[in-house]
Amino acid sequence: MLKKILTVDDSRTMREMLRHTLSGAGFEVVTAEDGADGIEKLRESLPDVVITDINMPVMDGFEFIENVRKSEEYNRVPILVLTTESAPEKKQRAQSAGATGWIVKPFDPEKLTRAVNRVMP
Repeated sequence: MLKKILTVDDSRTMREMLRHTLSGAGFEVVTAEDGADGIEKLRESLPDVVITDINMPVMDGFEFIENVRKSEEYNRVPILVLTTESAPEKKQRAQSAGATGWIVKPFDPEKLTRAVNRVMP
């Protein structure tokens, strides 16, 4: 059975790049276009790992992470942040919210796959 990854990003191009990279690495990929959509897809898909952007409309990545961590059912799912942000205070805020790791865009496909495999339960 394929391991499932939920990607949450408001950029359609980024969602497709993630789908292509992760599907090619042997994962099943579910995509969401913002944090609110991500919460819905999380409940529907029960992913093994989540990859989320920070800057999104409706519900940003910080709020998304906080909501996931409040849920007993999903609070142990690894969450990798994939963002253009590199400020230490944003990284710290994501970590405090419950992020498992941080990757800066643009991503290297091999490094992303390795990071996913490292946090995969």
